[in-house]
Amino acid sequence: MDSGRQAEGGEIRNAPCDGAAPLRTRDFDYALPPELIAQEPLPDRCRSRMMVLDRTRSSFGHRKVTDLPDFLRPGDVLVLNDTRVIPARVFGAREDTGGQVEFLLLEPVGRVPDGEQWLALYRASARAKPGLAFRLAHGRLHAEIAATRPGGRVVVTLQGDAPVLEILEREGVPPVPPYIRRARDGDPRVPLDRERYQTVYARVPGAVAAPTAGLHLTEGLLEECRARGVETACVTLHVGPGTFLPVKEERIENHRMEEERYEVGAGAASTIERARSKGGRIVAVGSTVVRTLETIAASKDKVVAGSGRSGLFIRPPFTFRAVDALLTNFHLPRSTLLMMVSAFAGPGRVRAAYREAMVERYRFYSYGDCMLIL
Repeated sequence: MDSGRQAEGGEIRNAPCDGAAPLRTRDFDYALPPELIAQEPLPDRCRSRMMVLDRTRSSFGHRKVTDLPDFLRPGDVLVLNDTRVIPARVFGAREDTGGQVEFLLLEPVGRVPDGEQWLALYRASARAKPGLAFRLAHGRLHAEIAATRPGGRVVVTLQGDAPVLEILEREGVPPVPPYIRRARDGDPRVPLDRERYQTVYARVPGAVAAPTAGLHLTEGLLEECRARGVETACVTLHVGPGTFLPVKEERIENHRMEEERYEVGAGAASTIERARSKGGRIVAVGSTVVRTLETIAASKDKVVAGSGRSGLFIRPPFTFRAVDALLTNFHLPRSTLLMMVSAFAGPGRVRAAYREAMVERYRFYSYGDCMLIL
């Protein structure tokens, strides 16, 4: 393994060393030069850079995603999140005034005669209130607010000439994060986002954000892993908008995660537990896989089939029961994702790794490069 040079320093600025007093939200802050925020994916998915962080040696190596099979062993299991991102952003206008509106449709919550009800984020100049009606998706959807919820959320009744998901696939816009700059409507890069803000193994519609570590993988790379004796297994966690929100509480333990829907099938659970019993490593592709497996293992002490909603907030210190290695992107400051990675690798090591990534000009966030933590 190309371990590269030893990590220098490693303490989080103005924070205790790993394992000392409780960390605060400001301990997970850092300043990122704006030009390091990736605005578009690379032409080839698996040509992204991959920092390799060895936890036992606190060392860094600099490789490419194409080198991933070199770090896996026969008997390991590469666990993927097969959620599919919905093109969930829809634009339109109020029926009475013509005022512009944007909805981010989060998940279906019920059915009504001739329509569906969805939980959604609402953005418009006028305050949301029950009874407001809109025309969305170039006139294909009639929408009416049925109820309001905290945090800018609404329950909206949708009626159209086809099922909502079918209309979204044609008229909706991929919900790329706001740090990926796109025009409000009609941006010419939307077709690229439709293809690339989606893993090649996406199967189950339901996410409004991509499991970004998986964006680097191709079918060819997965086949190379399998040819080396590495198994793959799929779980599903539908990523919600809360995943990327910054933590606003001063003490991180006071933050409450938004729940996300997950499902682990019997086949995936069996593959994972069989590998664990034989000494194989469970390699999570992305924080969403970590959250899914650790949610189940926290109550069962092993991975079993099941489904539900996870509100698990993984932060230092945390005892990992299911995951041995992690492929993950570089995450936003003050985010629960950065806190999860810090729990896995140690806050000091992660701080040092992020400093190294900035010095080496890695690309950050959803369309950026990644890190393999062993």
